[in-house]
Amino acid sequence: MDLLVATTNPNKIKEIVAILSDLPITLKTLRDFPAVDIPEETGATFQANARDKALYYARATGGLTIAEDSGFEVEQLDGDPGVHSARYLRPDASYDERFREIYQRLQARDVTASAARFVCALSMADQDRILFETTDCVEGDLAPAPAGDGGFGYDPIFYFPPYGKTFGQVSPIEKTAVSHRGKAIRALREYLQRT
Repeated sequence: MDLLVATTNPNKIKEIVAILSDLPITLKTLRDFPAVDIPEETGATFQANARDKALYYARATGGLTIAEDSGFEVEQLDGDPGVHSARYLRPDASYDERFREIYQRLQARDVTASAARFVCALSMADQDRILFETTDCVEGDLAPAPAGDGGFGYDPIFYFPPYGKTFGQVSPIEKTAVSHRGKAIRALREYLQRT
């Protein structure tokens, strides 16, 4: 069975493949379908974006497809950057710029700490049907300052209390064991093993 992992983010592909690689499936990526355009993400929720992408790529490629949408939410910023995490400030902004903006916005609100979370919505589609959906999150805090050069995206500013470190300071195995995406992919793995 072929399964398209519909993301262009090499870090996400690595995390997904690590969890699914021993299943009797052939994982494909968007590199296997260079003629397929990347759709614009217009959903108001992670779930809507994941569903839309899964259906779009399943139709465009004619194959079984998984797509996810994930992001970072800061409670004291009303959940921002949220679904705009990958485009926060502007599409080409560096993560250092995004981190500075988050801390400046908190400072403007006289806030020094905030709960934070990563959210991942995942959908699997075949043609016009959604076969599986899940949403998972990992709860923690906004780190007082960025720390660590591991991981990617917002990992250096997400402090995970059980580890006493940011996601930027832990190994990929430690991160995947508790992360939002790790949980969602493991739920998909269980579904694939049952079907």
